[in-house]
Amino acid sequence: MFIDDLKRMTEHFKPTDPLPVLFVGHGSPMNAIEDNPFSRTWREVGQILPRPKAILCVSAHWETAGTHVTAMAMPRTIHDFGGFPRPLYEAQYPAPGSAWLAEETQKSVRKAQVGLDQRWGLDHGCWSVLLPMFPQADIPVIQLSLDYTQPAAYHYELAKDLSALRKKGVLIIGSGNMVHNLRRIVFQSGGVDDFNRPFALDWALEADATFKKLIAGRRHAELSDYQALGSAVQLAVPTPEHYLPLLYTLALQEADEEITYFNDVPVGGSLTMTSLIINQPA
Repeated sequence: MFIDDLKRMTEHFKPTDPLPVLFVGHGSPMNAIEDNPFSRTWREVGQILPRPKAILCVSAHWETAGTHVTAMAMPRTIHDFGGFPRPLYEAQYPAPGSAWLAEETQKSVRKAQVGLDQRWGLDHGCWSVLLPMFPQADIPVIQLSLDYTQPAAYHYELAKDLSALRKKGVLIIGSGNMVHNLRRIVFQSGGVDDFNRPFALDWALEADATFKKLIAGRRHAELSDYQALGSAVQLAVPTPEHYLPLLYTLALQEADEEITYFNDVPVGGSLTMTSLIINQPA
């Protein structure tokens, strides 16, 4: 159903239209190399979307004091995790960077001074999704960092400054997880497979339903003030880094644009793979 909807939404795409915006629940790093329902959907999305000129990714896994964008010619593949099989550490995503997009982002953001970073690269919140989605690694990619000193509403407002990039051929992707509490994960089998085991605790389902209700009503101010949404949401978002990329995506929704969900599955009891695409109506 989702793929059919996405095909209808993109088949009439014109170069002057804003590119779609994605929020991707990235979940386990193993999704990068496994053939599973999540990675297969990412592959299908990459095949259907209009080809972007470049990609800007806001990942949960790059937090900084202040706001920065990667500006190196060839960003390294960062393996920022532990305890996984060796093939995952051998995976590479050798996409080029984009000085053009780094500078365009720097000029576009009025909310903050954006630094040009030469050290970071592409962390797994970014490359684990892009490896299945755009396996040729031939589209330039940069990352935008999350300023950990600022509240959620600040990030939402900063994200609005990125809207012009959509009309310049830039695909903007927020990568995190709408519900993400690793301390509450249910290890039923005792291994990393639990990250992808379909199952949700009651509070995770409640938080997921709350988020979707507010998204449907475009109640973004309440989503930005998520800590006031009750105990279930507080459990779902114990720290903000996996939630903030969702706000970056929602901030770019234009008045007439639709939201379609995909990979809408809870896993491990305390995470959701829930993902969404924002696009012009068919």
